[in-house]
Amino acid sequence: MFSIVDVETTGGVGGPTRLTEVAVFRYDGVEVVDSFHSLLNPRCPIPPFIARMTGITDEMVQDAPDFADIAHEIDRVTEGAVFVAHNAPFDYGFLKKEFAWVGLPFERHRLCTVQLSRRIFPGLPSYSLGKLCRSLEIPLNNRHRAHGDAAATVQLFERLLMNDIHGLIKARKVAV
Repeated sequence: MFSIVDVETTGGVGGPTRLTEVAVFRYDGVEVVDSFHSLLNPRCPIPPFIARMTGITDEMVQDAPDFADIAHEIDRVTEGAVFVAHNAPFDYGFLKKEFAWVGLPFERHRLCTVQLSRRIFPGLPSYSLGKLCRSLEIPLNNRHRAHGDAAATVQLFERLLMNDIHGLIKARKVAV
């Protein structure tokens, strides 16, 4: 079982930056069997360059739940599954930080689709999500929004599974 995740944030992982959106698709290797998506109130202003990139504004999140209000849903939809994300250290680091701030543990085995793509599809011009999706003809709607990016990552992960002739995913899904 895999949980394919994308988050949007107020900045980088370090410091007091917070989540503004999270999307998770629980995927059994064949189909999506569960999902969760929510905007989040970061309780701080969203920097203008982040708002321009994501389209997420302070007004959009003012009535959204805090992370503490949805932590149990994130835990539920990722429990017992391998955490998969495009640039997994970023998404996982943010979720781990948010869980720590509410006093809850968060430990998942993880896979990074950037690293896997470089190994399974060598020689592509770029491994950014947008350019990788373009190279592989994967539709990417609502770029820099958690739901759109996570949905594209599901399709990317399906392609990775289909083309993993060396068993990289099976070998790596047990590594923390």
